[in-house]
Amino acid sequence: MNDSASFPMTRWTRVLAARGGSDEAKAALSELCEAYYEPVHAFLIHTVAGQSSRDLTHAFFAQLLERGGLTSVEPQRGKFRSYLLGAVKHFIADQRDRDRAEKRGGGVADLELDEVEAELKSAAPPDSLYDREWANAVLHRAIERLTEEQLEAGRERQFEILKPWLNGEAQALSQADAAATLGVSENIIRVAIHRLRKRFGENVRHEIAQTVDTPEEISAELNYLIEALRQG
Repeated sequence: MNDSASFPMTRWTRVLAARGGSDEAKAALSELCEAYYEPVHAFLIHTVAGQSSRDLTHAFFAQLLERGGLTSVEPQRGKFRSYLLGAVKHFIADQRDRDRAEKRGGGVADLELDEVEAELKSAAPPDSLYDREWANAVLHRAIERLTEEQLEAGRERQFEILKPWLNGEAQALSQADAAATLGVSENIIRVAIHRLRKRFGENVRHEIAQTVDTPEEISAELNYLIEALRQG
């Protein structure tokens, strides 16, 4: 069967298919926004004063989730990661224009930006910062999904012991010690780690699939994720 024909209606494709107009599409977009809140917040920290960055992040997502905030969502838009970054840059520009206009008029902006810091950071923060946080969010959700799967399978204790071999924290650990702790052979541990890594990779691909428009983009986006982590 052709991959394109079997590509499921993921969160992002549901948003695109309905142009954001249906309750299902808005629910799908809400799930995506919740999942990738932190990349936007990290990006805004480097653009606005520290205290107001959280408020501005909330305001951005509130606007995006309103009907008027979805008018730019179009079929064939592409990757959610790219769409979200473009949307937040546009939002920042609008907020700065509004803040300066209100100050010139003697008013006080609802979300006042620190003008001194804004001028010092007049150039947008590097996209690599956003990309790195996006990559970390993908991995975090993949680990969460794997944790739930292992819990449902009754392998919670085994997973907690073997998890370091997934997150890069196993340098000082021994598979022999893990085997002794669990009362199994080292070969069983090696097989279990191999299976966990394989399933973790599948979960990462699943998370990426939720944020792209076509199946062909999954591998390219996975390579982009790896590169973003390397740069970090």
